[in-house]
Amino acid sequence: MTDTAYVSLGSNLGDRRSLLESAVVELASGPGIDLLTVSSLFETEPVGLTEQPLFLNACVCVRTAGTARQLLQGLFAIEDLFLRKRTAPWGPRTLDLDLLLCGDQIVDSADLILPHPRMTGRCFVLAPLCEIEPHLRHPISGRPFAEYCSELACETQVRRLGALAAPCVS
Repeated sequence: MTDTAYVSLGSNLGDRRSLLESAVVELASGPGIDLLTVSSLFETEPVGLTEQPLFLNACVCVRTAGTARQLLQGLFAIEDLFLRKRTAPWGPRTLDLDLLLCGDQIVDSADLILPHPRMTGRCFVLAPLCEIEPHLRHPISGRPFAEYCSELACETQVRRLGALAAPCVS
């Protein structure tokens, strides 16, 4: 059994573009992972702690043969590989990978919540997600993510920077 999953990527420390591109390569080379789609790169303001550098964000769609928890553990391993430090909530980071959706799974546990609980209020997630999957719907509300994007006026809160270099997609 395979699931289609969506992963949000962000970075605001170091060579942000290179870090995101390298993270996509690592993700695509993971066991049981097929890279399907990669969004453009978006520049966004930080959320929470605003006194920090701007973020670069993107979203990828993958097909995974593993479970959502296995994919999440793989994302944590990639963050560790790129020296992600968890010092402050919403603080600066070399790399942030969030599992947004995994099929239509609805999970609410201590170590995993799907769909991602804050994704509908974050333009840095919604803009790249809606670019690669404009008709995708929230598995609980049934609403298109594009509606959330419109309500937040995301087009005024993000700046598209162009393509993110990535390995060939399946």
